[in-house]
Amino acid sequence: MNELMDKIEAWQIASEAMTTNPVLPLSLVLLSMATTLGCAGPDVDDDQEALGVTQEAALTANALTANALTANALTANALTANALTANALTANALTANALTANALKDPSARELLKYITSCALPEDKKVEFISQGVKYSYPGQLALAPEWGKNGGTCNAECQGWVSSCLLARLDYLGQKVTISLRGDHAALKPTLWERLTYTEREGTYYGNIFKPTQERLACISPGAVGLPRVCGPTVNNCAVDAIGKCDKTCDAPALDGSFPNCRDEVRVNGKFPIGTKTYPRSVTVFLKSSCH
Repeated sequence: MNELMDKIEAWQIASEAMTTNPVLPLSLVLLSMATTLGCAGPDVDDDQEALGVTQEAALTANALTANALTANALTANALTANALTANALTANALTANALTANALKDPSARELLKYITSCALPEDKKVEFISQGVKYSYPGQLALAPEWGKNGGTCNAECQGWVSSCLLARLDYLGQKVTISLRGDHAALKPTLWERLTYTEREGTYYGNIFKPTQERLACISPGAVGLPRVCGPTVNNCAVDAIGKCDKTCDAPALDGSFPNCRDEVRVNGKFPIGTKTYPRSVTVFLKSSCH
């Protein structure tokens, strides 16, 4: 704990240096921090990490399977997008609608609903329902679209964008549960100091809209990173997401927290985007826990 406090103090000193001397190069500030922070960030045991996860709104786990998101769960035979987004994300609305009630008999649809609930609703909300005599309870976590969980709520374009990006960021190829830091231009995704010190390896940025008849599942690879192995495996070919290119070629400049905003479905050509390029303002950038190489 003392080590962590020393590292937090170092970060605060660096931040003050930038404030009092705005022309001080960021590289010099980061270099001065490196000798104090080390390369791996604070060491946290399992109990401490579990506590940290409950305190960090933007930390979550990836375990969503590609099948649950793509082939099975948002089809006419499972969770239909229109039936889902046009109604409140509540037990009453889900079970009162024949389409969604029948869909929840499908394990893939239930898996998708679990992650939708986690992305959309806050921690003090949950969705509970009974399907085929079995009770299910899915808690909220990230609060990216809390209005969807209110009586009479719906999931509009903004809601669909944030929930889609969150779901895509939580896809898993290897079947290994990994805690990830989600960051983006949303109040619920602002990382704390502890999170920024611990999760420093920027992986990629995810965006799109899974609720459209033809799903938009897009991603870009962070500069310096090679592929998206957590989501796609050894190659981005035949991945559940379409890797457009490097994030510095498809998105605006990164924000202060390192997240890439306003990503596109095309890469820049000679510094400009092709005519007809679509912009996605609700993107989520994933950071992994830092490690020494």
